Amino acid sequence: MANMLLEAFKKQFGAEADFIARAPGRVNLIGEHTDYNDGWVLPAAIDYDVRAAIRARSDQTVRLYSLDFDQLDSFSLDGSIEHAEESKSWSNYVRGVASILKQEGYALKGMDALKGMDALKGMDAVITGNVPKGAGLSSSAAIELAMITAFRQLNGLDISPVKAALYCQRAENEFVGMRCGVMDQFISSLGQENHALLIDCRSLEYQLVPMPAGASIVVVNSGVRRGLVDSAYNERRAQCEEGSRILGVKALRDVSVEMLEKRSSELSEVVGRRCRHIVTENQRVLDTVTALNKGDLAAVGLLMNASHRSLRDWYEVSVPQLDVLAEIQQRVKGCYGARLTGAGFGGCTVALVAQTAVPLLVEAVKTEYPQKTGLTPEIYICHAKTGANILDPALEN
Repeated sequence: MANMLLEAFKKQFGAEADFIARAPGRVNLIGEHTDYNDGWVLPAAIDYDVRAAIRARSDQTVRLYSLDFDQLDSFSLDGSIEHAEESKSWSNYVRGVASILKQEGYALKGMDALKGMDALKGMDAVITGNVPKGAGLSSSAAIELAMITAFRQLNGLDISPVKAALYCQRAENEFVGMRCGVMDQFISSLGQENHALLIDCRSLEYQLVPMPAGASIVVVNSGVRRGLVDSAYNERRAQCEEGSRILGVKALRDVSVEMLEKRSSELSEVVGRRCRHIVTENQRVLDTVTALNKGDLAAVGLLMNASHRSLRDWYEVSVPQLDVLAEIQQRVKGCYGARLTGAGFGGCTVALVAQTAVPLLVEAVKTEYPQKTGLTPEIYICHAKTGANILDPALEN
């Protein structure tokens, strides 16, 4: 991908790129719907990423070419940054990052002069990626992190990885208009090779968790487009808030399994089921971290399987096709565990699989899933990779 990207840059802009900025997509291993309940999540950055070949400009113009959409767009850092026309909505992720940097004072000429800083430099950029779009693997966060990494490199900005993630979340919330949590940007910024990342969604504290050698992360796109997500998300969020209010806590992360058992009679049947998923899922995340630190993949797999059952039966966000996918994978010898990942109502499953068993699992999914559903799965073999960084074009050739 790097060679193709560099050739495209030279063809588009008639010069060599200075560097390549990259940022990965992600998959959430366990911890679903816990984020908006102040809980814990455990994502991993994956070896599917967004890359941007970058060359500095002497002015404040940003020229962007999307290799994937075959579209050129441009805007200026000098003045108000407007939204792109609808046919070039991909550009809004870059514009949003630039807009947040301006809000933070990095590109306001008067303030920069007082700080002894120059205004932000513009750039020429060619962007491409192999993070599957619409599969719940966070292609949007990868674009944002790749581009803030480019701005940081070009301008020598002092932006920590945590700050970069928070700025990119704001870009998506405030400029793009998608009310996402911070998990996607955090893992794309802070991921490390062969590690998952435990994130406390209340405090934003995080810790790296080792992924034992000899296992692969397998993501399978069910081919079912996620439907009802917005209305179902709002409904379940309201049900969780009702549970918190009745139980007298700030959020369900403050409820233990024992407390829920003692007071479950105070909750309606539906609210009780929703709370049961969140409370037990938070515990499963913490138990998964303990198991990974011990290298106990069998225990991790059992927790993933339990997570799927909980999402299916208590949170009720699965669909029959996701259940079929999880069941097929769980039956393969060498598959430790499999579960739906993401908001539900379609999208993907994630499985933890012994590397020697990956071909068996792929064959089982390719054979059985179409027979049972009439759908063709997309399969991605992943490993935990590093977060956003800069690549030297000379080393990519």
